[in-house]
Amino acid sequence: MTSIAERARLRVTRQQSEMAAVTLLDLTHTRSSQCDIWVKKRIGEFRALTGNGSQEPVFIIADPESPVGTGRFARSSLQEMFIGFSDSPQVLCKSSLSAALYDFKQAIDKEDISNVKIVTSSRGRGLFQVYQELLFTSAYNFEYSIMFENPSCDCCPPGQCTADAERELGTFLQHLPALKGDIAILRASFISDCFGHGFSTRTGGISYISTLSSLNLFCNPRRKDSRAVVAENLRRLGLQAGFHPHQFNLIKCNHASDVWVMGKPAPDSYDGMVTNQVGVVIAAPGADCMPLLFTDPIAKAIGVAHAGWKGTLMGIAMATVNAMVSEFGSRPADIVCVIGPSVGPCCFTLEQDSAREFHAIHPDCVRRIDSSKPYVDIRHATRILLERGGIKPEHIEDLRIPHKSDSTLCTSCHPELFFSHVRDGLNFGTQIGFVWIK
Repeated sequence: MTSIAERARLRVTRQQSEMAAVTLLDLTHTRSSQCDIWVKKRIGEFRALTGNGSQEPVFIIADPESPVGTGRFARSSLQEMFIGFSDSPQVLCKSSLSAALYDFKQAIDKEDISNVKIVTSSRGRGLFQVYQELLFTSAYNFEYSIMFENPSCDCCPPGQCTADAERELGTFLQHLPALKGDIAILRASFISDCFGHGFSTRTGGISYISTLSSLNLFCNPRRKDSRAVVAENLRRLGLQAGFHPHQFNLIKCNHASDVWVMGKPAPDSYDGMVTNQVGVVIAAPGADCMPLLFTDPIAKAIGVAHAGWKGTLMGIAMATVNAMVSEFGSRPADIVCVIGPSVGPCCFTLEQDSAREFHAIHPDCVRRIDSSKPYVDIRHATRILLERGGIKPEHIEDLRIPHKSDSTLCTSCHPELFFSHVRDGLNFGTQIGFVWIK
């Protein structure tokens, strides 16, 4: 048990991490004939701005052809310019702004720093804000100081800047090596060949933060994996699975039972999605919650659902089946359902009141019902509810890990394969189940 003193120390450490900041000094676009003078002047202005000293780490971002990047400013010279600062500045001279900012992000993530001060020009601020949206999330705090103007800076219009930044960053991310091995896709045996489908695992992506590494497929603004990184992970998954990201549609979950019929106005959030459109990829996320896939080879219709314990009790699985029936003429007896990776009853507990609702579905859904936090089997509950709704037992596949067909699949028990909220806490990554009509 953690002592009071230890809890206090952890709280102080967390507060210090939240308060810690870094400063990024922008010295890009310094290629004029007098750039040496310009750089020295900018550093002098920066020293004046900080009161000739700073206890915060300082990063300098510069063009490779600038004096900072070519060696005309030796490290000893830079150290002299930053006397009074806690550390010598770290200079980021990369082939592109994308590469430099990616290195910067990795450096501050390693120290768990979220507060960033950027010292730049008014024109530079617009470009950095574009990259802020692409490469960071709202888990970071940005503060801009406009210190100088650079007359040699030829800035593009805002729209063009965004397009150019997206293109440059996308190209950079595509060339990063995959982490934790190759992409591995789990597939079900029950689904007909007229459908493409799969369940992602956590390997083969570029996400480097430990609990999100490496094929995280969901950008949560409260976490530190950016939408550009998640988009690159999805691109790599699509190449392996056989779909294009432009065809991809992910459920907007709310842990409830709303279902979106594609082609109709979409609700603000929904945990089920159905379609009969050929080539459209629909997907459900999961990180302990179940991604469910539904296929009807007779009516040529498909559905996906995100089913956590709340959605299971609210009936999201059968709500998805019923949407396929009402919208596309499916019959429950023709529908095949695959229950994707999720937390197992070995690791998942609920408060007794909620556990008793699962016990009411079937006693086998709960272990140790008389304990304060019984263990709950959401997968078994889903199977029972689907069978009661008319899905044939032989049409329900409980996905297993390849070559371990008799082992219970549990996301929390397999950190090498899956993300897990139960295991990893609030900064968990996300895998998906996906399906499309060929």
